[in-house]
Amino acid sequence: MYLRRFCLFCCLAGWFLVTLNALNAQGDNWPTWRGPTDNGFAADARYPIEFDKQHHQLWSAAMPAHAGSTPVVWGDRIFVTAVFPGPSDEVPGTNFARCLDMNGKELWTTKLGKERPGKHKKASGSNSSPVTDGKHVFVYFKSGEFACLDFDGQVVWQTNLQERFGEDTLWWDLGTSPVLTRDHVVVAVVQSGPSYLVAFDKATGEIGWKVDRMLDAPEEANQTYSTPVVIDRGAEQILVMLGADHVTAHRASNGQELWRHGGMNPEQNGYFRSIASAVYSDGIVVVPYARGKTLTALDMNGKVVWETDELGSDVPTPAARDGKVYLLTDRGQFICLDIKTGKQVWQTESPKSRQVFSASPIVTSQSAYLAREDGTVYVVDMQGEQHEIKATNELDEFTIATPVLVDGKVLVRTSEALHCFGSN
Repeated sequence: MYLRRFCLFCCLAGWFLVTLNALNAQGDNWPTWRGPTDNGFAADARYPIEFDKQHHQLWSAAMPAHAGSTPVVWGDRIFVTAVFPGPSDEVPGTNFARCLDMNGKELWTTKLGKERPGKHKKASGSNSSPVTDGKHVFVYFKSGEFACLDFDGQVVWQTNLQERFGEDTLWWDLGTSPVLTRDHVVVAVVQSGPSYLVAFDKATGEIGWKVDRMLDAPEEANQTYSTPVVIDRGAEQILVMLGADHVTAHRASNGQELWRHGGMNPEQNGYFRSIASAVYSDGIVVVPYARGKTLTALDMNGKVVWETDELGSDVPTPAARDGKVYLLTDRGQFICLDIKTGKQVWQTESPKSRQVFSASPIVTSQSAYLAREDGTVYVVDMQGEQHEIKATNELDEFTIATPVLVDGKVLVRTSEALHCFGSN
């Protein structure tokens, strides 16, 4: 009995050390658009507070066309997606993935099929952000093209979700990004028509599992641009997906639905499509919905912890950690809530403007970075009692991509370029 317990202890200790080492390794990277821990928080470091094209800019790399995807970073490599424009409006462009080093030098560019242009003036055929596991980078485009590349830009495997499983029926432009579990890379397709989650083996591209997600929601409300959340629950991982007036939880290993929460659209509004994603911390999933009018907190059994119809976020995804959730509204209110109760802790506001916020907030223990669509990046003091805006950085270029904070640098992807700011 003693030997059995000792062996069990050794196994658990080994699992803990592997997990801890993985988290430490990711702390200096930016593997997903929501940061190293997938909750909108950056690793603590000295990041520039005041910056523009004349101050603290280390380099700028031009991009051939606007795209909404957020870059990801692993080590000294930055991965970004976009499109090469076609020669005319009638001729489609080409999807591509690009790798830069941390000095802004292009290392490679890989073309990945024909572009499907964006419909909305803010959008493009490349809104979905890449994701990396440190060995491969996974990219997804509005055309349905989905690919795994190695760090040298070679295609490991490639498929087209629309050719395999049915055409895109979204009214607007693809927004969801792929996510990584221990065994798979997962994509959610929630739309009018065939809706599903599908998991591919990261190394081979073979389908690990595919589950339908056909839920009763009217008109546009059955469509989502949100990204699933991957939650570690001890030895098990759970996928939580928002969309079609429901939140569903799935076992990451096989896609099995564990629970669902509905009733998020009691009046059956036909236009409650979801853009912002859910966020997880402290055993609670926080869900923005109803075009920024509601916020719902669920426990890991799908039960409501608290809910409010007095605030919310339509496009920016909240950040959450250490008992707090940080909500950025489309109009620039930045609000801290207690994640257990939903009670407001503090609030600050950006100056009034016709410009709105689409990028999601990124938070450190010292500062929060809020990027407005006109390229203005506000930096909020997270340590003082007043939580005031301590810097206003104007880049004067359209942006909807979320800022990236890694290795003491701030990366901002705009309609024209990828800019890198840091200490000279």
